[in-house]
Amino acid sequence: MNNIAASPPPQPTGNMLVMFQPNRKPKEIERLISNAVGAKVVHSRDFHAAGPDVAEAFAEAGALSLDRLGIVVIKAPEGDGISVAATMLRARKEVVEVRPEFWMHVLAGWDERYAAWVRDGLSLLADPALRALLPPGGIAAPSFVPVAEQISATWGLTATGVDRSTFSGAGIKLAVLDTGLDLLHPDFAGRSIVSASFVPGEDVQDVQGHGTHVIGTACGPLAPAEQVRYGVAYEAEIHVGKVLNNAGSGTERWILAGIEWAVESKCEIISLSLGRAVQPGEPPDPFYERAGEYALENGSLIIAAAGNESWRQYNSIRPVTSPANAASIMAVAAVDAKMKVANFSCGGINPAGGEVNVAGPGVDVLSSVPVPRNYDRFSGTSMATPHVAGIAALLAQSDKSLRGKALWTALERGARNIGHPARDVGSGLVMAPGTAVSMDLQAAQPI
Repeated sequence: MNNIAASPPPQPTGNMLVMFQPNRKPKEIERLISNAVGAKVVHSRDFHAAGPDVAEAFAEAGALSLDRLGIVVIKAPEGDGISVAATMLRARKEVVEVRPEFWMHVLAGWDERYAAWVRDGLSLLADPALRALLPPGGIAAPSFVPVAEQISATWGLTATGVDRSTFSGAGIKLAVLDTGLDLLHPDFAGRSIVSASFVPGEDVQDVQGHGTHVIGTACGPLAPAEQVRYGVAYEAEIHVGKVLNNAGSGTERWILAGIEWAVESKCEIISLSLGRAVQPGEPPDPFYERAGEYALENGSLIIAAAGNESWRQYNSIRPVTSPANAASIMAVAAVDAKMKVANFSCGGINPAGGEVNVAGPGVDVLSSVPVPRNYDRFSGTSMATPHVAGIAALLAQSDKSLRGKALWTALERGARNIGHPARDVGSGLVMAPGTAVSMDLQAAQPI
């Protein structure tokens, strides 16, 4: 018996999302929005620079059209105007869907939140006024891998064959849409990094820490100076899209704009370790289905965390979160080093959609975090997702025909059967290309 309790309800931002039929002309959209709410529409296609320009333009105009997605975000009018506008727009044949805009969040377990508190404490202790209170010599940074137990790579890279792969992700663009990246981290010095912040008033510098950890797993260096190897695609071009603020939350406007930017930047892989809980029986969100289809049609694959809402020790499995539950977005579950499904990992239990597609290492994962701490271990489907994203980059490098849906198929076909139902791990544990182990496993899997 699966005990399924109701998930927390979504948190509206006060704004409204409108999806139009494909191929609507910009002038037509402007006219419909103007008639409904009297707002000026700005278009994402008019901005060569992403992020702040788009954010500021939206603040001034009141409606942002994500032209390539056919989605418009409307700033909430005063009083009852939002409900009146929604009713008016739903009546139009050009409109597919209208709903409130929601907040999205980093998908973090309690251990990760604790780590964030530790980082905050370290930041406070860095203040000159408080430094005098430290003991002589200060506080030593922990060593996460004792010298006596030194190995070449983290358990996740070993389990997926990454440490034996002949591929590096060279020539592949991998976008991570999250809380940003610590640009001062020594492990990313000299790397090819393209960045954009979609969060008003905040640059891409990662304060929260989640994004730096995720990017480290997906794209960290081959030979870190102070740790074992923890990154998968160490020669991939990193695209950092800050779509979650320094508190770890973001509006869907920021996230959808980030997806559009990443696809237009020709990123072969887009990694999303974020989302919101959904209710049992809740269907996938058509807005993210549209975004996922747009990505696949343009040679990009969106890979998203399945969510951390479950309590499997109490026989409670929660449904895959949004946006990972969209059929056009690959959903990633988490397993531990013993190949057991992580206690928190969501499952494909909703009959209307929201399957798990593959699994990745997601428990006790070592990766980069902002200086001065530099490294930490987190758990979550947020950590499993960048393993899959990095391996997708290796696959994309191995064969130029593996783009979009073909890349998705290759990931599933190459996955290792670890003895769990598809509800929990999809096709199984992702495996890196270019090793005898991965090729044997790939041959053993059913087509």
